Amino acid sequence: MTALTAPTAHSLSLDHLVVSARSLDEGVQYVADTLGVAPSGGGAHPLMRTHNRLLGLWGGVYLEVIAVDPQAGTADGVGPRPRLFALDDPATQARLENGPYLSHWVARVERPKRLATWQAQYPQRIAPVVPMTRGDFTWGLTVPDDGSFPAWQGAGDGVLPSLIQWDSTRHPSQSLAPTNLALKTLKAVHPRAELIGEQLRWLGAAHLIDVQPTDGAAALVAEFETPEGPRTLG
Repeated sequence: MTALTAPTAHSLSLDHLVVSARSLDEGVQYVADTLGVAPSGGGAHPLMRTHNRLLGLWGGVYLEVIAVDPQAGTADGVGPRPRLFALDDPATQARLENGPYLSHWVARVERPKRLATWQAQYPQRIAPVVPMTRGDFTWGLTVPDDGSFPAWQGAGDGVLPSLIQWDSTRHPSQSLAPTNLALKTLKAVHPRAELIGEQLRWLGAAHLIDVQPTDGAAALVAEFETPEGPRTLG
């Protein structure tokens, strides 16, 4: 099955891709060099002490470049929680020393299904839902308490998606400048591909990504159609 086959009524949809970087400048340059267009929209996530830049893609999907926000403080005297997408993990920080990379992806839960209710029913399969804000946007995002990537029976490594539900019908992609960039396929390799596939099928997200086994490290690759021809982000 191809990665972007039309979903069924009970399936999730692709919301956005995530490129992690040591700084926004590095991440923006990496995307611009690869796809020919620089991300520009975005803002700060006060709770997570991160900030981002966004790039619109065809079909209501977008790409997010995310990095630690060096200007972020601790709000209201409350101790900081771990940042999302494993940005505080020493292994992630070591990898980012070699440059930005496609680290993760996020799948959207559409109403009438309520993400918070679904998570409460299956807490062993779905991480806690954290309310988040950025500018005028508010949403719920699944984030493990330790800030790590979602996992099932110890397998994840960014290949399993975080889940998001927006609080309104307005989506960030609607406020981004249009581009001629289209995501063609989202692929991954993982040493425990069978277990990853089991969780993806349970979530209703297996149609969004092609996961193959590997003897090496887990990795994500996104293939795009651009005005300059095919491009690959990894």
